[in-house]
Amino acid sequence: MSQRLFVTGELASQALKDTLARMPVGFGGTVVTLNISVAALMNTEFLCRNLPPCQGYSEVVLPGLCRVNLEEISRHLGVPAVQGPRDLKDLPAFYGEKVVDDGDEEPQVPKILAEIVDAPYLTTDQIRERARYYWGEGADIIDLGSCVEREFPHLEEVIVTLKEEGFRVSLDSFREEEIIRAGRAGVDMILSLNSSNLHLARHLSCPAVVIPDFGQGLDSLAQNAAAAEKEGASIILDPILDPLNFGFTASLHRIFAARRRYPDKPFLMGIGNVTELTDADSTGINALLMGVAVELGIDYVLTTEASPRTRGAVREAALARRLIHRAKRRGSPPKNLSDDLITCKDRRLETYSPAELKVMQQLVTDRNFRIFTAEGKIHIFNRDIYLTGTRADDLFSQLEITDPGHAYYLGRELYKAQLALQLGKKYQQEQELVWGYLSIDS
Repeated sequence: MSQRLFVTGELASQALKDTLARMPVGFGGTVVTLNISVAALMNTEFLCRNLPPCQGYSEVVLPGLCRVNLEEISRHLGVPAVQGPRDLKDLPAFYGEKVVDDGDEEPQVPKILAEIVDAPYLTTDQIRERARYYWGEGADIIDLGSCVEREFPHLEEVIVTLKEEGFRVSLDSFREEEIIRAGRAGVDMILSLNSSNLHLARHLSCPAVVIPDFGQGLDSLAQNAAAAEKEGASIILDPILDPLNFGFTASLHRIFAARRRYPDKPFLMGIGNVTELTDADSTGINALLMGVAVELGIDYVLTTEASPRTRGAVREAALARRLIHRAKRRGSPPKNLSDDLITCKDRRLETYSPAELKVMQQLVTDRNFRIFTAEGKIHIFNRDIYLTGTRADDLFSQLEITDPGHAYYLGRELYKAQLALQLGKKYQQEQELVWGYLSIDS
């Protein structure tokens, strides 16, 4: 009963057998090839008509692209029927390195502060809409970013409005009167205090983030923390994460040393200092910095989406938090657990070989075009023609298509294949490219 029965059509039969032959010893699998060229065209009626009961197998694996009623087919076969991956080349991953989705509860630390930059320039309604967006993306606290050059006359109104909607709110400001006003209005956290404004600590009933004096290090942080606590403040320590080329590595050392000195104090780390000031996609940066934050036991991270290249940074931080905690629970690196933060490339890239595609073309009896990518080229073929190339327009010009609808379809698919080649992504005809959390259906 350990054997699986794999069902396929004529075009994919040999490729499926070759893939199963490369599976680990003892995997066990038998292939049955039904009288249909394209496996994706199988439906429930066709399968029930062409497959007898299969009690001799542990399960029947159907093509991933066919549209079927698995419950009805399972009853007919007498064993569980499952659908495999959309591409049979992904079978080793499907049975070996499945993406984990075990329903774990959403991790609660580090809490994510999402800063609304230049909040004084925005109306209360604009701030509320931005807060709703951040909250929906995974933020735990809405941070109001103040400005040196502009007053914030509607600060109290904003805080009350956000609190009435159930948001936790922090204020990021060095303006003394704003800090006092925010405290009176019921703000949940103040960023930040150093020796220049420590006297405000006695007026605050909410936690305050304490930082070193500008340009100073751990000793300054320690002095300011002690002074703030002497004033009766509840403090959160932020040793300051500096941008790359401005002391980033030294600041990591400072945060590590501060955590060792204060193992029981809550800490904040401003990851937006790195994502906003680095010309690189923010997904990988957020994953790395969240891993650092979790390892150091950081309680809060501060981020924002001030620039176009960091759009989605709040959601990325939330997804990174989930990924790192999931890996931590399993005692593993954050690998093969989620595709959410793999946006520009793909986690794996199994494709047909040109030789396999040539064999497949010999079995094609119609004029419908099949499109694949293999070994750095686009491959397009039907019964009469086989073309390869790297540019969609070059290939399209050789097809002599006159029907507008068909031209649109092939142009779209060829360009999608070209894009997949450029980015190192998996291409499947008539399927959207996968963009991690940016995918349309995510």
